[in-house]
Amino acid sequence: MDGGPAMSAAADLTIVVHGAPAPQGSKRYVGGRMVESSKAVVPWRNAVTIAAAEARGEEPLDGPLAVAMTFTMGLQPASRPTWWTPGVRWSKTLRWRPASAPDLSKLARATEDALTDAAAWRDDARVVEYRRLAKHYIGDSAVDVLPTAGAVIHIWRIGPDAEEAATP
Repeated sequence: MDGGPAMSAAADLTIVVHGAPAPQGSKRYVGGRMVESSKAVVPWRNAVTIAAAEARGEEPLDGPLAVAMTFTMGLQPASRPTWWTPGVRWSKTLRWRPASAPDLSKLARATEDALTDAAAWRDDARVVEYRRLAKHYIGDSAVDVLPTAGAVIHIWRIGPDAEEAATP
C-alpha cells in the first residue's frame, strides 16, 4: 500500500493537516451524555475540518472514492520500543514505524468524520478503497511524511472504467 501505480494519477483533492493526529475512540457515559474517551480527538477533528474547508472545491466529492492517508505521529522515541525482540541489536539511530497507540483504523475514522463535517465529500460511506493508510514518525523518508505532526490526505474519484484500467 506504499505508493505504486494506483497512486500515480493526480488526486482530485489533497489536504495537508497540521496538528497531532488523534483517534476516534470509544465513548463513555458521563453525567447523562456520551463523551469521547480521547480529549485530543476534538482538536484533531477541528484541524482536519479547517484544512479540508480551505482545500476543497465548492461542491463535496461524491460517488465512489479512493483515499490515501499518511499520518505523521511526531518524533520517534529515543528509547527502545517495548515490542522490540529481545536479543536483536538496537540503537537510537535505527528507524522504525510507530507500532503503538493510537490505532491506525481509529485515526482514519476520526479523519473521515471530520472530512464529512467539512463537506470535503458527501459522506465517508463513499470511500470504497484505501490506496494508502500509514503511520510514520517525523524524519521518515516515506512519501507524504510531514516535518511536523499531521497528515496528508489524497482523495480520488473512481469512475466506472477505473477498475477495468487497474485490473492487470
